[in-house]
Order: sequence, then structure tokens, then C-alpha cells
Amino acid sequence: MFQHIEIELKNIVTKEEFNSLIQYFNFCEEDFFSQENHYFDTKDFALKKAGCALRIRQKNNQFELTLKQPHNEGLLETNEYIEAHTAEKMFQSGEIISQSIKNLIREMNIDPANMQYFGSLTTRRAETKYNNGLIVLDHSFYLNKEDYEIEYEVSNREEGLEVFSSLLTQLRIPLRKTENKIMRFYLEKYNQQDRF
Repeated sequence: MFQHIEIELKNIVTKEEFNSLIQYFNFCEEDFFSQENHYFDTKDFALKKAGCALRIRQKNNQFELTLKQPHNEGLLETNEYIEAHTAEKMFQSGEIISQSIKNLIREMNIDPANMQYFGSLTTRRAETKYNNGLIVLDHSFYLNKEDYEIEYEVSNREEGLEVFSSLLTQLRIPLRKTENKIMRFYLEKYNQQDRF
């Protein structure tokens, strides 16, 4: 198990803006790679209500279980690599195998036994270093939806916000209130459940 603070600035963009970002950063098709995020929560979205999220990220045949929790600097991520068969078991049953992550969920007064597998979000991603941070372009597909996003991962929120805002202004991309992928996934899942 390992933990770190994640400070990400993000902005939803249109397909046209995404294509202009690809040109601006000189990305080509070979720069993009795929990853899949698999999401879990209770039937009544207890993690979402607590501002938290639980996922398994599948990339290059590796599986990483991550619990994200609010932190005053950004998000506290608790990560643990798991085996493919363990991930498969979680997809089937929702049962969390990691004792440390189970304990963190219990500390929030949420019963880890109530976790369910909600589905997956696939992302085509390209990354490049930029002004003491990492620029990430994501094209994501989930629950019959797709969206485009730019992220800027930094170690200092204030400095990062200045650089990120300047970049968006330069490229004439409006700053938009943007939920993270997990929240966008949860919102769509929640809306779909309401329809039935």
C-alpha cells in the first residue's frame, strides 16, 4: 500500500478544443494509450456522498486498486497493486480484498461489505511534461457517453492554477467547472438508475 496527495486541475473541453490541444502539444496517434477504470460504490452511493471514490485501474495488464478521499491540498490516494484474479473477483462480487482499504472505508462508517461493481470508464490518454507539471489529454468513454478533458497535475496548487489558466486563455478555451472522472461516471450512473 502507498499513499500520495493528488493535485489535479482539470477542464472539460469540446472535441474541437481537444483537437487544437493535440496540435498545440504536438501529440500524434502513437502518443495515446488506453487505460480502463472500474468503479465501485454502495447501492446508495455512500462513497460519493462522502466525496470519496473507489476504483481499479487496468493498464498494461496491471491492476491498481485506489481509494480517493478528500484532503485539504487535493485528494488523498491510497493505492495497492492487485493480481488479475483478485480484480476479477472484485468485478464479480464487489468484495474488497485489501484489508487496509477496507479499514479506511470502515473509518468513514461505511460497510465495505456493501460495495458493488458499477462499471467501467475507458480513456485514451496522452501525457507530456509542461512548466513543472504534467499535462494530460483524456478522451473518455463510459455508460454510452464520451467526453474530452485536459488535466494539469502539479505539486503546488496556486502556481499550477496560474499556469493552467494562462494556457487556457492563450488557447481561447473557457474555464469550465469540471468534476473528476469518477464523479462524472457516478452522476451518469445515478441518472440512469433514476430513469428505470
